[in-house]
Amino acid sequence: MGLGTRYGLEIRAAAAGDAPGLSQLFDACGLTLSARDAADRLETLRREQAAALVAVEWGPPSGLVVMNWYRTLLSGAPVAQITVLLVAPDDRRRGIGRLLLKAAAQAARMAGCASLEALVDADRPESRAFCLATGFTLTGQRFARPLRKAAQP
Repeated sequence: MGLGTRYGLEIRAAAAGDAPGLSQLFDACGLTLSARDAADRLETLRREQAAALVAVEWGPPSGLVVMNWYRTLLSGAPVAQITVLLVAPDDRRRGIGRLLLKAAAQAARMAGCASLEALVDADRPESRAFCLATGFTLTGQRFARPLRKAAQP
């Protein structure tokens, strides 16, 4: 069941059958995700406190938003965190990102979340600009470190 349509664009839950198209979407955005990994990870997300939504007109998905929600001691309600928001380069500036964000916010509210945050890659200033233009505020910086040592070449 889709979350909504607009001008022939459908926003719906991602399914395993979308994996090849999602692999193409990642490739078009300069990222790497095999169809097999996409299918496996979508299945894992389906079983967790998460949502993966795609924007589809015809052919492969033109956009994707993935979010997880989690609880903290600081809030009585879960926090939803967008970990992936992609729109194919040829489909940008058409409102697809905003529609995906609206659908993600709706899914987060349905999951009982009180706030929505977005992880943004520092190397993608267009993502930062999009977040600021859609009502997000900068609340700090994120630090990360691997839990395993990288394999030596």
